[in-house]
Amino acid sequence: MRRVAERETEDRAARDQYTYRQTVIVEEMDSRGIRLGSYREMRDIIFLPNSERSERMIEQPSSSLKHLLLTEEDFRDIREVQPFVLTSDQLRLYDTRFRGEETMDDVECWVLQVRPRQILDRQRLFDGLLWVGKNDFHVVRAEGRAVPEIRRAKQENLFPRFTTIRAQVDSKHWFPVRTFADDTLQFRTGPQRIRLSILYNNYKRFSADATVRYEK
Repeated sequence: MRRVAERETEDRAARDQYTYRQTVIVEEMDSRGIRLGSYREMRDIIFLPNSERSERMIEQPSSSLKHLLLTEEDFRDIREVQPFVLTSDQLRLYDTRFRGEETMDDVECWVLQVRPRQILDRQRLFDGLLWVGKNDFHVVRAEGRAVPEIRRAKQENLFPRFTTIRAQVDSKHWFPVRTFADDTLQFRTGPQRIRLSILYNNYKRFSADATVRYEK
C-alpha cells in the first residue's frame, strides 16, 4: 500500500496544479425511472492572479428537487470523497485488504478493499474498492460510498454508492474524469432512487506566467 499511497500523493499534488471544470447533476427518480426533479451546478476550479486556488461559478445552481434535500455532507462528498485519493497522510485512516486481480478499463489491476479504521465526529470517509494498475500503481477506478450515514430522530442523511473513473491526463498522472451513481436510498419515509453525475473536464496545467481573464 505504501507504493499506492506514494502514487496517489503525487497525483493529488499534480492535480492541485491544474484548472478544470466540474459539472454536478443530481436527479431524483420514481420507481419507473421517470425523473421527478434535478439539481445542477457548474463551476471552474481556477487560480487567482496571486496564484491562490479558487472556484468560480459558471452557472448558478438550479434545483427542482421535490423529495431530496442536498446537505453540507453531500457537497463535502462531491469535493472530497467522490474524487477519493488515498494519499500517504490518509493511509493511517484506513484498513486495506487485497481482494484479487481484474482487468479494468483495459488496465491489468489489483483490487484493494479500503475501509475506515474508525470515523470521528464530522469526518467524511470512503468505504469501497480501488482498482490499481499493476505496472505503475496508479488508481484507475474507485467504487464505494461516503460514510457515515446519518440517522437521527429528526434527521436522516443517506448517500449513494458511486463509481469514479480516472484517466491519464498528462501522460503521467491519473485524474478523475467522471463520477456516477444510480442507487435507491432506503429512507424511513420510503425508498428514493437517485442518480448522480459529476464530470471533471478541460484539465489545463496552471502557469504563473499565464494571463487570467474574467468574464463580466
